[in-house]
Amino acid sequence: MSVKSIAAQLEERRERFASSPHLARPQAGHRRASDFAALTKPRVMMLAVFTALVGMSIAPTRPDVLTTLAAVLAIAAGAGSAGVLNMWYDADIDAVMSRTAMRPIPLGKISRLEALVVGLVLGGLAVVVLALATNLMAAALLAGTVLFYVVVYTAWLKRTTPHNIVIGGAAGALPPVVGWVAATGQIGLEPLTLFLIIFLWTPPHFWALALNRADDYARAGVPMLPIVAGRAATTRQILIYSGLLALASELPWAIGLAGTVYGAIAAICGALFLLLAVQLNRSIGPDRRPAHRLFVFSIAYLFVLFAALLVDRGGNSSPLMRASHAGLGISVHGELLPEAVRTAWRTINLSEV
Repeated sequence: MSVKSIAAQLEERRERFASSPHLARPQAGHRRASDFAALTKPRVMMLAVFTALVGMSIAPTRPDVLTTLAAVLAIAAGAGSAGVLNMWYDADIDAVMSRTAMRPIPLGKISRLEALVVGLVLGGLAVVVLALATNLMAAALLAGTVLFYVVVYTAWLKRTTPHNIVIGGAAGALPPVVGWVAATGQIGLEPLTLFLIIFLWTPPHFWALALNRADDYARAGVPMLPIVAGRAATTRQILIYSGLLALASELPWAIGLAGTVYGAIAAICGALFLLLAVQLNRSIGPDRRPAHRLFVFSIAYLFVLFAALLVDRGGNSSPLMRASHAGLGISVHGELLPEAVRTAWRTINLSEV
């Protein structure tokens, strides 16, 4: 299927969506706070907040607890606004994909206009709060991240090229850089290594999902790599990016940002990631399990990697982490990393699923 034919299908879907009255005018009884919360993509938002918090915690200059909390809330609001605006723009294709058809806008619970207003207001507040709480550079970087995700990835790349995830992944890779800049006021080599890790992680993570959702994406007219290039080419690309990711994950240790604890965990997790990618590349036929295993493990992988970095480098040095030990949260050393490792191990044992 060519990109041109996919674009034609997508335009037809857009016209059909725009002419559907029950989707254009939501029912007042369904306007609930939970529906608006769902628009922010809470899981994606939490991952962005976590990686940003790691970036702040390992920075050489660390803000106090109140400043850290304000920055975290601002970054969360920024990530949430990107999710809302993404669902606002993608409402037409969300309506025809089984994975996204139950989102608030396709169901008619929230109108596109409401989503647009909420997304813009939330994003504007996020940038202003981050500027007031930390510095203008961090606020500008947050604004650029939201704009890149909404304009460059959502409105342009996603619907026009199979490389949408590769280029668009830059938006999801920026939160730890935003966190670092919020703490220090400048960009250095250290946060760029974290950016590179997430940037290289994004393609195999999403392509593993797309392999088992190819029919969904084809129906919506989205030119994901498995549709345009086929399964074999996609699994080869996943393998290449997984190898690069395994190498890049050792950069924080190589430049002295992290110690041997992180280096060892990154090596083990990178080897497991690469092993799953090899298994996927060797798989044939309609077997969905190898792609599913890699997709699920990729989520645990990123969390484990950043949790290890936080323990090895940040630990109790961050004011927010010191507060957590005082009773405001969980113990990083006692609970966070072991639970993350257990999650990764359970994921590896998905071979029987």
